[in-house]
Amino acid sequence: MAVYLDHNATTPLHEAVYEGMQSWMRSVVGNPSSLHRFGRLQRDAIEHAREQVAALVDAHPEQVIFTSGGTESNNLLIKGLVAATDAKRIAVSAIEHMSVLEPAAHTAPDCVVDSIPANSAGYISTDTLEQTLHADTALVSVMAANNETGVIQDVAKLAACGKKNGAWFHTDASQAAGKIAVSYRQWGVDAMTLSAHKFYGPLGAGALIVNRRLPLLAQQHGGSQEHGLRAGTENVPAIVGFGIAAELAQKQLGQRAEVMLALRTRLETALARIPAVTVFAQQSNRLPNTVQFGVAGFDGETLLMQLDRAGFAVSSGSACTSGKTEPSHVLNAMGVADELALAAVRVSFGRDNTSSDVDAFVQALSGIVDRMSNSAVMMAATI
Repeated sequence: MAVYLDHNATTPLHEAVYEGMQSWMRSVVGNPSSLHRFGRLQRDAIEHAREQVAALVDAHPEQVIFTSGGTESNNLLIKGLVAATDAKRIAVSAIEHMSVLEPAAHTAPDCVVDSIPANSAGYISTDTLEQTLHADTALVSVMAANNETGVIQDVAKLAACGKKNGAWFHTDASQAAGKIAVSYRQWGVDAMTLSAHKFYGPLGAGALIVNRRLPLLAQQHGGSQEHGLRAGTENVPAIVGFGIAAELAQKQLGQRAEVMLALRTRLETALARIPAVTVFAQQSNRLPNTVQFGVAGFDGETLLMQLDRAGFAVSSGSACTSGKTEPSHVLNAMGVADELALAAVRVSFGRDNTSSDVDAFVQALSGIVDRMSNSAVMMAATI
């Protein structure tokens, strides 16, 4: 039996989303930019999805720019704003996803990128943000919830701080949307990133929610789609699926969060009985579905392989950094020692997981740790 516990990497497509996308993949024809009835049907479907996505995050439909996912949204926002404003300085948190860190790095050498430090609990504080800001800082980007540790930031306070100092404020809410309440309006941000496949929508669909006054230059050219900010014929089936997933997430948010939190609590209670385990940011406000922990004295990659062999799909952190042997930059930013950071395992629950999955996972992990510990002791005895 295979148990999937890697929902922060991607979630399975919801059956209602799949059904809703089917007709648009099989029987509907027409370009959304065409004026005839076939094109208008496609355009109407896109605009309905735009309303559904906006409702999920308390934004206006006109602020929703559809993209291919979170990475494209982050690239459009960072590169597009720097290009539009000729920005000389931006600030991004040290715990951002690579889809923020790398586009920011690629604005150099013309634009300086300042890193906003995180504390040991995984938080970005307004004090450290204030200390990082300069008079010419054009943009601040701090994620709403971390994809590795699950730590949730106080986005509203950080946004107020950044904007008080004259900077535009962006938050990557890819991991937050569908798991916790997200409000573009109440948080007071200027831009927000979303990704459909993080909450049971299709791969290849995302959005950038933008303040229409925010200066932004398109990074993809060849058409006037998406208010001239994202050229190319829209992927109607994926956008339709994105909209359905957003509506389902809004309706089921409380129920999903309650189930996830119960599973997270059950797992952490059991992990406390394994002496080698340290749960990262355990006392912080975190996503209800996320637990990242380190197993002292063990290699994380080996643990993942052993757990996979036992039938459990987990990760060490971000799927976008898999294959790298360096410790997590997120854990490093929190002051976690390299040895323990390299032993990191992330469990992220989904709506189909059960308490039996948790119990079976803990049993498998305990067995692996015991076997590997005994093998290490035997090897040491023979030296």
